[in-house]
Amino acid sequence: MDAKSAQEYCLSRPESMLDFPFMPDVPVFKVKGKMFALLGQCGTTGKELGPEFANHHFLNLKCDPEEAIMLKDIFPEVLSAYHMSKKHWISVVLKDSMPAKEIERLIDRSYALVVKSLKKNERMNLELTYPLEQLYR
Repeated sequence: MDAKSAQEYCLSRPESMLDFPFMPDVPVFKVKGKMFALLGQCGTTGKELGPEFANHHFLNLKCDPEEAIMLKDIFPEVLSAYHMSKKHWISVVLKDSMPAKEIERLIDRSYALVVKSLKKNERMNLELTYPLEQLYR
């Protein structure tokens, strides 16, 4: 999955919106004002996530801490989040070796974790407007 496809997929989540609160070239994806994804790019040296990921895009996604440990063991493209809480966020490097369906699943999981943390009335409005399978694929 490339950066453009990742951005399109994030924006396809119900009521997701694009914001640029940090820098004009760092897209942040939110639902009801809460971030569920950030799209970044490693520099030419890869100092952000490691030299093997130089010039690659990555997604920071919310993740259950126990699931994050397992994912990091399975996929070399899944790392502790760059510039975010290492316990609740992961960075997923967008390389061809990382299955696109797994990236979509991780985006959906991040989105669902954020929706779950919303106030009851905000969450209920989302659940009433969109079928649950759209929210929690």
